[in-house]
Amino acid sequence: MRNPCSIAARLAFAAALVIVPVSMGAQQPSRAAIPPTQSGSDPQFKVRLDFNRWHDVAELKADFEKLEKAWPKLLKLSSLGKSHDGRDLILMTVNNPETGAETAKPAMYIEANVHGNEIQGGEVALYTLWYLMENYGRIDQITKLVNERVFYVVPTVNPDGRDYFLKGTGAGSRTGHVPVDDDNDGVADEDGDDDLNGNGVIEQIRKYVPGEGTLRKNAQDPRILEPVPPGQTGDYILLGSEGADNDNDGRVNEDPVGAYDGNRNWASNWQPNYIQGGAMDYPFQLPEAKAVNDFLMSRPNIAGVQSYHNNGGMILRGPGAEWQGEYPGADVMVYDELGRQGERMLPYYRYLVIWSGLYTVHGGFIDWTNDGLGMLSFSNELWNGNQYFNSPELQQQQRDPNSPITNRVAQYYFDDHLEFGDQFIDWKAFDHPQFGKVEMGGWKKLQGRVPPRFMNEELCHRNMAFSLYQADEMPLMKSGATSVEAVGGGVYRVRVDFVNEKVTPTILAKAAANNVVRPDLLLVEGKGIEVLSAGWVANKFRPGATELIDQPDPKRILIRTGHAGRSTRTIEYLVRGGGDMTVTYDSLKGGKAVAKVSVKPAGTGG
Repeated sequence: MRNPCSIAARLAFAAALVIVPVSMGAQQPSRAAIPPTQSGSDPQFKVRLDFNRWHDVAELKADFEKLEKAWPKLLKLSSLGKSHDGRDLILMTVNNPETGAETAKPAMYIEANVHGNEIQGGEVALYTLWYLMENYGRIDQITKLVNERVFYVVPTVNPDGRDYFLKGTGAGSRTGHVPVDDDNDGVADEDGDDDLNGNGVIEQIRKYVPGEGTLRKNAQDPRILEPVPPGQTGDYILLGSEGADNDNDGRVNEDPVGAYDGNRNWASNWQPNYIQGGAMDYPFQLPEAKAVNDFLMSRPNIAGVQSYHNNGGMILRGPGAEWQGEYPGADVMVYDELGRQGERMLPYYRYLVIWSGLYTVHGGFIDWTNDGLGMLSFSNELWNGNQYFNSPELQQQQRDPNSPITNRVAQYYFDDHLEFGDQFIDWKAFDHPQFGKVEMGGWKKLQGRVPPRFMNEELCHRNMAFSLYQADEMPLMKSGATSVEAVGGGVYRVRVDFVNEKVTPTILAKAAANNVVRPDLLLVEGKGIEVLSAGWVANKFRPGATELIDQPDPKRILIRTGHAGRSTRTIEYLVRGGGDMTVTYDSLKGGKAVAKVSVKPAGTGG
């Protein structure tokens, strides 16, 4: 692999995706002229969608249907299967059939909303489809990307949790809805949060205990409770979220809906619940995980994965646990180039390894897709709180303890002045059935982990752009120069170049080591052509020996390590006979490249 591209080139790429034409044996369709339909200075959209609001599952599906109806040739709506509560795991496939069959092209899988309360990923998924379609035939880079690649887009892997979050109080919606008996009393999901005061919000509970607490009111803002210094006592304690003892066992909110983690139920480094909480009893036990995995197993052409989560502003890759060891160096170079470019495209985001930059995860989804399926995989943690104050100067003020927007009060300042107090519920007295006289108040469900609505479209576009950049850098095999040379005795030397101009190899080094991806194939066809031997040319510009390939059939060569990114390799055949010869490089994740040469024995002319 050559050295990573320069910073200037990377920044240019962030603004315009540079895509090389596809090599699939078929000519690219000509781009139809787009009439300059304008409304003022802006083009008229074929389908108008809103990205300053949050869509429930039915609304997502309705918008997906609108898009499919508007672009039926390029879009196909289907379902991966059903959630526990019977909702569809909706899937949109983006493919241009004029440039090749769906499974013959490198594909990008994009999913979101694994955790029910992490809703903005569903909006990014919807935005991605909308943007690709509206700009197909309008922006050259988008047109080429849709022609060359396939996209599988799943806006919500956890539709039960999404609707539970959006339509209810938002409490306990991170999980799915498979019942789990958390308190081991023989009944599942019977004691979760309760909206005791009926205001539609699950608030926090604080109790005034003069001189016996661990917290005190903040001097700048009495709405905030802060820890008291060591050796001192405070006047308040926190008693958790709003709820009551529904099963009369002396505990509050100890057995909510589900209470497992859909991102811990995958086969790579899976660990039982006593090591990894929320893992369930075995990998793929959850119906949503099984449906997704069944689909991924049926699409070996998927080369790239993005799983949108929130929050913190992170571009994450595996491994999830230190004991898994680092990825092979060749893979790390690819991840690093993509991840560091992502940091430039996504201000306030950091490119991190999960276990060292965040926390240990066993049985995580992108560990499975990388290690078990050979798909280069990222998980973006959407939204970073620094984006509330979108300048270095203001961030510096947040670090000043005397500033009105110091870190301790920044959320309140933003809510007061930019959301006009909409997100905070003031503390009010309440007579709790178990805790007695308390105060309840705090943030609404959308504050903190989810961006303000007016900031969501930029979040959608920047994260989409990173995923499209990753998709463009998936492997894409092309044929290059060919030559035929007589060497005597009716034998000919045939050379063919095969090129992968993208940064991602056709087979990741980890995938090759794990034997989880079918080897690439070099295939020769031709009536009257006898292949005597085959080998790799070390450097076609220098004389030297060809490295013989020791395989039983030189007309069908297995390439177990694939084709590296940004590289050209020259295959040399010694053949006897004459006629047309077709050499095909067949890669599951890099597509097919076809070269045709004509072997003409002496005296046949031409």
